[in-house]
Amino acid sequence: MSVERIKKILGHLPTHIVLIGLCAIWLIPAFGLLITSLRPFQNINTSGWWTVLAAPRGSEEYSQTCASCHGSDGKAIAWADHTDPEVVQQYPRSIKLLAMLKQDHKGQPHLGDIPMPEPQQAADIADYLKRISGIEVRPRFTLNNYVDALMGYRGRNNYVTDCATGEQALDLNCDTSDLLNPRGMGRAFLNSLLVAIPCTILPIILASFAGYAFSWIHFRSRVWLFALLVGLQIVPLQMTLIPISRLYAQLGLNGTFLGIWLFHTGFGLPYAIYLMRNFLGSLPRDLFESAYLDGASHWTAFWRLALPLSVPALASLGIFQFLWIWNDLLVALVFLGGQKPVLTYQISNMVSSLGAGWHLLTAAAFISMALPMIVFFSLQRYFVRGMLAGAVKG
Repeated sequence: MSVERIKKILGHLPTHIVLIGLCAIWLIPAFGLLITSLRPFQNINTSGWWTVLAAPRGSEEYSQTCASCHGSDGKAIAWADHTDPEVVQQYPRSIKLLAMLKQDHKGQPHLGDIPMPEPQQAADIADYLKRISGIEVRPRFTLNNYVDALMGYRGRNNYVTDCATGEQALDLNCDTSDLLNPRGMGRAFLNSLLVAIPCTILPIILASFAGYAFSWIHFRSRVWLFALLVGLQIVPLQMTLIPISRLYAQLGLNGTFLGIWLFHTGFGLPYAIYLMRNFLGSLPRDLFESAYLDGASHWTAFWRLALPLSVPALASLGIFQFLWIWNDLLVALVFLGGQKPVLTYQISNMVSSLGAGWHLLTAAAFISMALPMIVFFSLQRYFVRGMLAGAVKG
């Protein structure tokens, strides 16, 4: 390898280190959140997500304290087989286990020269004994948190068994009707779709017409009107909530999907028109002039030329608008409230005032981000092209 090539690689090394560091800052917490969402409730309460990469809880303490006599598998002594549930049930808690270890065995200390375990170590050993004896079967990964979050069961993790045996609880119907449980996220997911889809499509349609008009139709004060629309982007959304809410109250639109559709469409149009006008205005003028000379109307030029060529801008605008609407809480809280909750509102209700159910937030977070990730990755090839709309002429 030449000296110049080595210098070139070393010259880019700081950039690579920074990029790797930024990726780690984003990916490690996301990975931990994903692992936590797949762990049983009991494991989440007792250990961190990184422990899934290590040996089971209590195995190290068991090896240090008990393995020399009972064997690593616990079967070395027949009358004290640690894989036998009847033997392990005699020491369900660390207190009884410590009391037994402090007793002499055949006139000698039970542990011999091995130091007595601390209370927390004894608790871990007791937990490990329950695991290898089959008394407590706890999988390392489960989908219970996701089902709980969708159905609103609030940590009930034996619903599969209950449905199979017919022992149904008051909040368990064992059918798809549980998806509409007001405590779960199923109904909120549908409400978010009812809000996000129209609020994404309407601005795109209106902005496409307006962008074409500002680009290829000459009318009086066109530049000043476009400058006014661009200036409307700096208007804070929050300052309009109270006036529009009062207007909606007079029109009976508070708590309706139509009201929030109109609000998001109105506030999404300035940026949408700005993006579409810049992209359509950068298209070759000769293309449209040739179409006009051949007798094409503005509608034909718009439908046959402008729209097919503006797919990157439309996709980019769709990503921006959909993500903004999907992640919105303030507008949905003001105009829909708890009567028709969306995902962002429902997630805040997953945790009770006393902190119960907090483990469901991890699964709820991935449920809420699943659809935006699908939308982004399916349209990401147009994202950069749409971002640069109008930046380069030609």
